[in-house]
Amino acid sequence: MLGCLYALPYLACGVLIARWLLPRHPVLNRAWVGLSLGFLLLMVFPALCAFVWDFGFLAHGIALIPLALSTLAAWFARDRRPAKPWDAEETRQARQAAVLVLPLLALSVFLQYTHVMRVDAWGNWNVGQSTYGDLPMHLAFITGLKNAKFPPEYPFYPGHRLTYPFLADTLSTTFYLFGMPLQAAVIVPSVCLMGLCYLGVMLLAREMTAGKKTILLAAALFFLSGGLGFLYDFDQAAGYEAAYLSDPFLRWLHGLFGGGQEVPTVLKRLDAILTGYYKTPTNQPEPNNLRWSNIIVDLFVPQRTLLGGYSMVLPCFYLLYDAFDPRRRGARGGWRPVALLGLWAGCLPMVHTHSFLALGLCTAGMMVYDLIHDAERWALLRKYALYGAIAVALAAPQLFAFTFHQALGGESFLRFQFNWVNNPDGAGMRDFYLWFYVKNIGLPVLLFLPALLERNPRTRRLASGLFAIVLAAELVRFQPNEYDNNKLLYLAFLLLCMIAADYAAVLWRRMKGLRARPLMAAFAAVLLFLSGGLTIWRECVSDYQAFSAEAVEAGVYIRDNTEEHSVFLTGTQHLNPVDSIAGRTIVCGPDLWLYWHGFRQTGAEHADIQRFYEAPQANADVLQRYRVDYIFVSAHERNDYAVDEEALDALFPRVWENDYAVIWRVPEG
Repeated sequence: MLGCLYALPYLACGVLIARWLLPRHPVLNRAWVGLSLGFLLLMVFPALCAFVWDFGFLAHGIALIPLALSTLAAWFARDRRPAKPWDAEETRQARQAAVLVLPLLALSVFLQYTHVMRVDAWGNWNVGQSTYGDLPMHLAFITGLKNAKFPPEYPFYPGHRLTYPFLADTLSTTFYLFGMPLQAAVIVPSVCLMGLCYLGVMLLAREMTAGKKTILLAAALFFLSGGLGFLYDFDQAAGYEAAYLSDPFLRWLHGLFGGGQEVPTVLKRLDAILTGYYKTPTNQPEPNNLRWSNIIVDLFVPQRTLLGGYSMVLPCFYLLYDAFDPRRRGARGGWRPVALLGLWAGCLPMVHTHSFLALGLCTAGMMVYDLIHDAERWALLRKYALYGAIAVALAAPQLFAFTFHQALGGESFLRFQFNWVNNPDGAGMRDFYLWFYVKNIGLPVLLFLPALLERNPRTRRLASGLFAIVLAAELVRFQPNEYDNNKLLYLAFLLLCMIAADYAAVLWRRMKGLRARPLMAAFAAVLLFLSGGLTIWRECVSDYQAFSAEAVEAGVYIRDNTEEHSVFLTGTQHLNPVDSIAGRTIVCGPDLWLYWHGFRQTGAEHADIQRFYEAPQANADVLQRYRVDYIFVSAHERNDYAVDEEALDALFPRVWENDYAVIWRVPEG
């Protein structure tokens, strides 16, 4: 509750700033921009103050001062024109938003509840398929950054600066600091940001598309479409075969029509999708080269940094498109939206670097188009210069202190690689270039390509920004994990959805009078949404245990009974209650995370951990080297090392144990 109360001034100030700087924008747009701005300020100001006062109550209290000053500055710089009132258009837009946003928000609440350490009847903490790998890492950031000194270090690799964008996680740390339970501190801001994304895409579609129905279609394409992968799953699926159905709903459905050992092959294929590990039509790297995951269940839910970045870059896309739109020159605020865009963009690198990069690329593409086609190009160039100067001035310290330090330090992240994951490690293309995207993205690509032939300035302006992003993502690999370029490609896909929805509306109107038009629409809906729908269904029923009740008990004990930021010697497993639940520092975390963050030389730490566990007395130097305060041995350590527990008992006092783990205290000195 206290965390929510602390957030309220930020949200209120964000709404006021949007009201004062953007009064001629529609009411819903102002509200969305204002709430998004409130969350941005809630991420940025406490983190800035933490560089002086640590990330605790004092920094959060002092952060209210720059919040008040920013709001006061917005009042002095306000646009004095009367605010655009609520009208019939806003009512219609609100009803449209309710049709899509409310169901997706309900889905998000359900997925966050089931995927973020859901406590079962036995006290185990469960997750979903998509959160099994990365959520424990984000929990380590959230819990480990509480009262931490800034600039922060990796809680699972001490001595190394946390160069991974961390502001989306400190947002949850704020709620956690003010007493919100860990699960709720993750879920509450995540659901809010997901809701802002759903509403934001619809409001973007209102600006970027031509019709009323295209708003819903563009948003549905972005959030629910999933390519043609289902064709692989249901190819040659006729007939019956002896099989057991693992999914209870499919067993019930089969029993409804007679049951028996012989089941329809199509039900068996569905069962594989719903119970297999990444067997959905949108995610089958092998053997089908299907890589276009659903953005809700495979990106928003597990990838908190991406969620934070997308929720913040969508208002930037809106301001970029609107402020430089030749149809509205000066009608909605003159220089104020441009300055706000620059300030907002400058805050993005440590929220989500890929979003910052995508915005910069999109800006470059649209600027080139505008300067070629707009007669008032010099006035336009001055606006772009104002926006760019503000953004670069704010972003540069983050980029040089964090992003470039990670991406260019040691072995550079950057390398040339054509065609994303269709050309793995540059070894050769698996599918023909265009076919790869047709089968992965589906009909939106086939709608987008002919739309480019139409002489539509809006389409071509959007395509200019889109192609700038795609060109970079298709030629440069920006991280060790080549798949991560999809964080750029999905923002290009957002613009593609706007163009595809518009062109679909054109085709729909031109088919007027055809009796088969409704049938064709139904067929298109299957092609568009079946793969994405099956992916969402599978994630809704996924359930994996992350931490047993005994592991949770160990984590809670450590959290409540050991010193904050004390160092534990543990194994390198990714499901570790010491850092994820208790928020304590460990000597070395899993390469599952560290390798993709650019740390490829962890062999020494691994060897030190092993030699100490297997011969504690002979390797006491390990404890001194890493300033270890506690030794932790659980089922994971016993499985990975030949732990000499008798020697540990002879050397150190046991301070706690249960059936899962034992903790020894290392005496000072």
